[in-house]
Parts: sequence; C-alpha cells; structure tokens
Amino acid sequence: MLTLRLYMLQRITALLMAPLVLGHLAVMIYAVQGGLSAAEILGRTQGSVLWFVFYGLFVVAVAVHGAIGVRAILAEWGGVRGRVLEGAMWLIGLGLFALGARAVWAVTFGGLT
Repeated sequence: MLTLRLYMLQRITALLMAPLVLGHLAVMIYAVQGGLSAAEILGRTQGSVLWFVFYGLFVVAVAVHGAIGVRAILAEWGGVRGRVLEGAMWLIGLGLFALGARAVWAVTFGGLT
C-alpha cells in the first residue's frame, strides 16, 4: 500500500512540476532575450511573495519527487530494503528541500535588510 501511495505522490508532483518547469523556462528565456543581468533579475525577485511561492512550491515538488525516485532506484537496482531505504528517502528529500529552500530564500528575501 505504501508503494502505491508513493507512486501516486510521485505522479502528482510530476503534474505539479510540469507547468512550473515551463514557467521557469519562459522566465529564463525572457530574461536572456531581454538582456537582463543577474543583478537586474535579483532586483525583480527580491521581496516578491509571488516568486517565493512559485519557487517554494517548485522546491517542495522536486524534493518529494526526487526522493521517491531515488528510493525506487535504490530498491530496484541496489536491493536496499526496510529502514535503510526509508531513511535514505527521507535524507535525500530533506536534503533537496534544504538546498532548494535556501536558494529560494536567497533569491526572494536574502538580500533584504
């Protein structure tokens, strides 16, 4: 039953990530074609709750999706089972979340004093 729940959760996060990836790519293409510098981009994202929510949701979806994917790989290819498998999934998921959350905070609120 847990495997089915994780499978469904991974599919739901994939559905969530698809429009977020497209949005991110559209913004990056717009920024590059517009000739915006990194400082100009950060000037537009600093203090923006909208960008914080957009990229925060992206980070949560990626962390969950990636952790479940690595769990499946460890189980199928590595033969890892039980508590080690679950611990690895949680460690990877929390690690991805921590790295992503730090980046989102830095881009949206980190430069504010």
